[in-house]
Amino acid sequence: MKIRGVWAHNFHQELSQFDHCLHRFPVISFDTEFPGFLRDTPRDALEDQRYEDVKFNVESLKLLQLGFTLSDAHGNIGGTWEFHLSGFNEKSDPHVVASISLLKRNGLDFARLGQFGISVAEFVFGFLRVLRIHRGLHDLTWVCFHGLYDLAYLLKLLTQKPLPDSVVMFAKALGVVFGTIYDVKFMARYCRGFFGGEIGLARVAKLLDVERSGEAHQAGSDSLLTAAVFSKMNATFRSVAGMSQGCLYGISPTIVRYWQPAPVILRRPCFPVAAPRVYGARLIRSPILPTYVHM
Repeated sequence: MKIRGVWAHNFHQELSQFDHCLHRFPVISFDTEFPGFLRDTPRDALEDQRYEDVKFNVESLKLLQLGFTLSDAHGNIGGTWEFHLSGFNEKSDPHVVASISLLKRNGLDFARLGQFGISVAEFVFGFLRVLRIHRGLHDLTWVCFHGLYDLAYLLKLLTQKPLPDSVVMFAKALGVVFGTIYDVKFMARYCRGFFGGEIGLARVAKLLDVERSGEAHQAGSDSLLTAAVFSKMNATFRSVAGMSQGCLYGISPTIVRYWQPAPVILRRPCFPVAAPRVYGARLIRSPILPTYVHM
């Protein structure tokens, strides 16, 4: 399977292909690459401390790569896109030296990233436009592996705001912005022979006899492997997905989808808007739905 590299010069062309593919392949497996962890969270840390570290790390660092693989409910792959973002400066931006070295060894070219990467503003504008259209047409399912940081980075990127102050509000925001989410590492907890979920993506793939395409620690390759593992796991352990929807490895609140797609007639430049629903008293601004959603 070809992994389509996306840079500033071909961003609009590839985003158009991504948009077209999403009509038939609404399962979005994704991965991110970022410059390490400024705070390492102890394994026995309480949940509030773990989320505080996530918030600190994500808000302190810049995203480097985004990988998206589109598939359907039967596991058929529609395509894989690897978006390279500009804006990171190794000399001046916070990072972990060991993490940058690892990414370089696995093929990430930081000089090219800085010169030819997609600006964050351009990516967010174009990507949200695509999501607004498809969100109104059909269900989108988001799949990650150990996706706490991936979702935190993607939420920060798409909202262009700091992360919510608590893990509960973070889970609610994910439900507003993304909707249906699966974390394959959490799903592995319920699969016999998968060590209670204490296992990495490469090991899960090996146990399921799934081969990787591309290099590890590259967002496109990791998203493609996540998609293949998710499909194989669903076929092998048929009841696992149902008990795992909305559950992320590492936090306890369940992610609940706060919207339903509804058929609409698209008239440019307007986009379909789902009606807001009331959950408590707090208002947050959703970048996908151009309206305020009560939480």
